[in-house]
Amino acid sequence: MNPAVTVATRIVKGACPHDCPDTCALRITVEEGRVIKVQGQADHPSTHGALCTKVSRYPERTYHPERLLQPLKRISAKTEAPRFVPVSWDEALDDIAARLKAIAARDPEAILPYSYAGTMGLLQGEGMAARFFNKLGASRLERTICASAGAAALNATYGNRVGMHLPFFAESRLILIWGSNSIASNLHFWTYANKAKREGAKLICIDPRKTETADKCHQHIALLPGTDGALALGLMHELIHNDWLDHDYLGRHVEGWEELRAKALAWPPERVAEVCGISPDEVRGLARDYGQRHALEAPAAIRLNYGMQRVRGGGNAVRLIALLPCLTGAWRHRAGGLLLSSSGWFAAYKNTAALDRPELLAGRQPRSINMSTIGDDLLRESSADFGPRIEALIVYNSNPVAVAPESPKVVKGFQRADLFTVVLEHFMTDTADLADYVLPATTQLEHLDVHTSYGHTDVLINHPAVAPLGEAKPNTQIFRELAARMGFTEPCFAESDEQLARQAFTAEIDFEALAAQGWQSLPLKEAPFAEGGFFTPNGKAQAGGADYVPNYESARSTPELARRFPLAMISPPARNFLNSSFVNVKSLRDIEGEPLLEIHASDAAARGLADGSLVRVFNERGSYHCTARISERARPGVVNGLGVWWRKLGPRGSNVNEVTHQRLTDLGQAPSFYDCLVEVESAGA
Repeated sequence: MNPAVTVATRIVKGACPHDCPDTCALRITVEEGRVIKVQGQADHPSTHGALCTKVSRYPERTYHPERLLQPLKRISAKTEAPRFVPVSWDEALDDIAARLKAIAARDPEAILPYSYAGTMGLLQGEGMAARFFNKLGASRLERTICASAGAAALNATYGNRVGMHLPFFAESRLILIWGSNSIASNLHFWTYANKAKREGAKLICIDPRKTETADKCHQHIALLPGTDGALALGLMHELIHNDWLDHDYLGRHVEGWEELRAKALAWPPERVAEVCGISPDEVRGLARDYGQRHALEAPAAIRLNYGMQRVRGGGNAVRLIALLPCLTGAWRHRAGGLLLSSSGWFAAYKNTAALDRPELLAGRQPRSINMSTIGDDLLRESSADFGPRIEALIVYNSNPVAVAPESPKVVKGFQRADLFTVVLEHFMTDTADLADYVLPATTQLEHLDVHTSYGHTDVLINHPAVAPLGEAKPNTQIFRELAARMGFTEPCFAESDEQLARQAFTAEIDFEALAAQGWQSLPLKEAPFAEGGFFTPNGKAQAGGADYVPNYESARSTPELARRFPLAMISPPARNFLNSSFVNVKSLRDIEGEPLLEIHASDAAARGLADGSLVRVFNERGSYHCTARISERARPGVVNGLGVWWRKLGPRGSNVNEVTHQRLTDLGQAPSFYDCLVEVESAGA
């Protein structure tokens, strides 16, 4: 292994832990026990030596002057300005264990873990934590806040979360970048797409916002939020009408084609244009580009991302788009097909049960609570349908007060005096401000972890580069020590991080080789579905049941609501943040400047708004304040509320999730962040 010892200069191999498809291999330079530089590992095929601006500044985050380095205990009421005092680890863990034991004696399902992808690592994510909560019998958390609609769609269509392989986009002749600002959120895919562009490929961006990626593509199609499924059906209509179909592939490798064909024929370009807010010629032209590429044996590829599935019909939209390469036979080429997630490729190589130890449940089947409805659920009383009221919340790898929808309810729930909240964190986030105890966790530079990816097909390892700062501890160690105080005596709670890492994968992943090289590629076919062989029971892509589902909130679906709140709002991430991570890194926040609302000039003029003015964005759920930026990045009728800022760093202590709602998607029970109507007005001085 690679212990964090102090020598003059060392190079340590690591992996980026964040919720990004790139999962970069890191080259960490350590001098005299301090990390001085984080770079990309040049020999890793997907990273090829390059990092995004955010992760290249990781030392600034680790050595931040406001880093939490000792346990803190709350001494103020939760409705007051937060005040904490330092305590010892023993005092904190003894008290936490005593509180959890008392609640568990009444009903362990009154205890809820809340976590997501603050780290994507298999150890510091859910490794030891899953064992702890399984043994406890706590409520389960449905981790839906980002990707579950798209995941459910791929599972229903392909049988797993799989797609084409990243490097082969460089050979594609047409790339549809659909719902993805790749320059900001998928940098290494963009490298391959740009290579294809230099060699003559056409790049088309499909996105309500004119993103930085759209700026670099040959064409931008600015459809209305939540209408992607209608556009996909319109493309199918034109593929059928012009016979740009691979009939052999459809006949042998697609189930339910006749049902889908009948639905598509009801979506001519004129109907699609009306629903999507684009022109019929844009529909026809896009279909011609996509359909004729295969007639010429020039592969077309789709890079889909998760923005477009954050609406009511997001799951069905992903299903319809995922079927497009089946209609044209794009899957026959290694440079054709679609990629939304590659995470399913790792299923055969991960030992999830060995890490999570489901046998610790001992036959119990605790209830599940959706993390996207935490605002409502924290305010529920006990009932036969819901179960016990939530009495304790253990938050790690997440910042729900900032990132969960309809945050006025989330804040009210976290402010409950009778809710016992423990937060494992690096900084005093909005959520940590409402905790009873805050426990200092290590960053990626200070602990061991292993990683898969959802954007490529390599396993990676992260070696600790330095010893933990102050009194910070890895998540794994915090849950080990808490398990001991709870009286959990099973040997699995004493296993070290290295033991966990060695259990994480099957024998096909050579751990010693992984530890030495830093990454290891899965042995997969280059064109995985050239002859069908999808992961469905019959090996065919499943087309049955897929259909367009309109938004909860739009001028077409809720005209009365739209009269009061006429602007559709999406809330894509600010370029230099990743969800709510990095918001407190000063150099990155200086680049972003302040929370912005991009608004088209025509919508600003109708409201008397000037560029740079403070505005109030509101609907019947709440309101927040930010700065108006009159910009061509916003199409008429749609505003872009860039997020996710910490509430306390925004004007008047709020952020974009004041106005989002908790209603869930058609598939996967995910949040509908981009399915949101608002109005905007001047906020005055």
